[in-house]
Amino acid sequence: MKFCTVINCMDGRVQLPVINYLLKRFNVDYVDSITEPGPILILAEQKNKTLIDSILARVNVSIEKHSSVGIAVVGHYDCAGNPVSKDVQLQQLQKAVQFLREKYDVPIISLWVDENWQVEEISNHF
Repeated sequence: MKFCTVINCMDGRVQLPVINYLLKRFNVDYVDSITEPGPILILAEQKNKTLIDSILARVNVSIEKHSSVGIAVVGHYDCAGNPVSKDVQLQQLQKAVQFLREKYDVPIISLWVDENWQVEEISNHF
């Protein structure tokens, strides 16, 4: 069994498109999902230590217990937990990925889910 990890918004509209994308992208059997409203804002700003610690503790379980082969961080259109423009979210994604790369030695990618619920990998834009 192979796993990857996703830090995703709790918004149900993005769950299945992201999971389906990641199963293929990382060639895994399962995706460990860590959800919060607007997680890229939390990771980019690093202001709420309680939420940061909670997210990292869950990532650690996925990495240590499931030997996760990679992490994806997701931003999306029409996010209620982070109601800012796509451009701002892309900047937040970049900061979130940089923060996670300081902590984990696995591939870390960022994804954008558009208004048609299509997933685009954007980490290569950084």
